[in-house]
Amino acid sequence: MTTKPRLRETGAAAKRPISITAVVDCVGALASHSVHGHLYLYDTNKAGGSTGFGTEELRTKVKRGDQLLWNVLALECEAFVSIDDIVIDRDVIEPERKIYPGTDVAYWIGTVKKDDVQSVPYQIKFRVGTRTDPITTTLSPALFG
Repeated sequence: MTTKPRLRETGAAAKRPISITAVVDCVGALASHSVHGHLYLYDTNKAGGSTGFGTEELRTKVKRGDQLLWNVLALECEAFVSIDDIVIDRDVIEPERKIYPGTDVAYWIGTVKKDDVQSVPYQIKFRVGTRTDPITTTLSPALFG
């Protein structure tokens, strides 16, 4: 009986991006004109050292070459929310808006450019409901190395 080599042993496995998910309480955000208290951030790098899960001040542990993927979910299934922009030091990462093929679902992706990243705060601008101007985070999530 032959066994298949595991991907880790062959080095053929591509490194998965660190996914950062924003869950927005759209009704609360629209009522208060703010995502403060209505935003819950999570990432897939808890084992790597990320902290602040479920808060507006998520701290994502990163290193040079890590690919980050930001996406957003509405807490209420019938509500609309999207990421309009990610404001961050472009010397560290340049997030770019992309669309999943065959859909109108957007996400943002970028690759960390530096090692030993100190705390790099960023802001996320959200489009919520039919509101024309974006709602920006007031507390800052951050990347750190």
